[in-house]
Amino acid sequence: MATKLFYNPKCSKCREAKDLLEGESCEFEIIEYLKEIPNAKELKEILKMLKMKAVDLIRKSEPIFKTEYADKNFSNHEWIKVMVKHPILIERPILIHDNKAIIGRPPSKIIELI
Repeated sequence: MATKLFYNPKCSKCREAKDLLEGESCEFEIIEYLKEIPNAKELKEILKMLKMKAVDLIRKSEPIFKTEYADKNFSNHEWIKVMVKHPILIERPILIHDNKAIIGRPPSKIIELI
C-alpha cells in the first residue's frame, strides 16, 4: 500500500502533518476524506492497522457527535456506519505507510511511521 495521508485542508493538524511529510521529502497521496469518503471496508482496514476500536477513532468534540451520538453505545460495525455517514467524525490526520497507520496527534507522531 502506498503512503497516504487522510487529510482535511481546514484542519491545522492535517496541514502540519502534510508540511512535515513534505519536509522529509516523502512521497505520499493526499486523501481528502470529506470528499473521498472511505467506505466501511476501508475503515475496517484502517482500524486494523491502527489497532483500534471504531469508537476510539470518533472525534467526540464534533457538534454532530454531541447532538446525535454522545449517549450511544454502538457496536464496532455501527460506529463504522456512523463514520461513513458523517466522515467529519473521523479523527485526523491519519497516515498509512507500509500497511501500518498512525493518527498524527500531535502531527510529529507521523514521523515515527516513515
